[in-house]
Amino acid sequence: MVINCVSALEDDVICGYHHFYKNESGPKYSGRSQGWDMAIKFTEIEENILALAGSTLSESATPYADIAEKAGTDEKTVLELLTRLKDEKIIRRFGATLRHQKAGYGANAMVAWRVEESQNPEKIGEQMAKRSEISHCYLRTVYPDWPYNLYTMIHGKGPDDCKKVVKELMAETGITDHCILRSLKELKKTSMKYF
Repeated sequence: MVINCVSALEDDVICGYHHFYKNESGPKYSGRSQGWDMAIKFTEIEENILALAGSTLSESATPYADIAEKAGTDEKTVLELLTRLKDEKIIRRFGATLRHQKAGYGANAMVAWRVEESQNPEKIGEQMAKRSEISHCYLRTVYPDWPYNLYTMIHGKGPDDCKKVVKELMAETGITDHCILRSLKELKKTSMKYF
């Protein structure tokens, strides 16, 4: 299988599990794409492994052996593939996903921030992303009628927790122009399935 990736405009493009940018010496790993074309080839066995590893793991003492059996290979092959893709930064992370509502964190707020270029949006975003209450942090394109370019997803036990984090971020960064977008209802929340 080949996953083709083509960037458009200034938006980040994710190819499978990674970001690339193109310069004179060829594709390089990066957090932001600068325009590129790239294809990744996986064997059928690798696709099966990645599909199984990307879904709910078995609760057995040998989850990688279970993946191997279902994918038609051995545990060593599974571990070698996942390790290699992690080392090559193709897999960004591999871990448990906490269902935050069930863990008592029922409030969230997507906060759109207006960060001027002179304020270094990427640096501000990296600073905000260090907060444990923030699960997602993205830079996006601005538009004439929507000037916000930095987005953070803040989680808390209640709405007041989210408001407190917003106030702390304003004090820490000096960025005050923002818009809080609260979730009204979760309509869908799943992990991306690539295979």
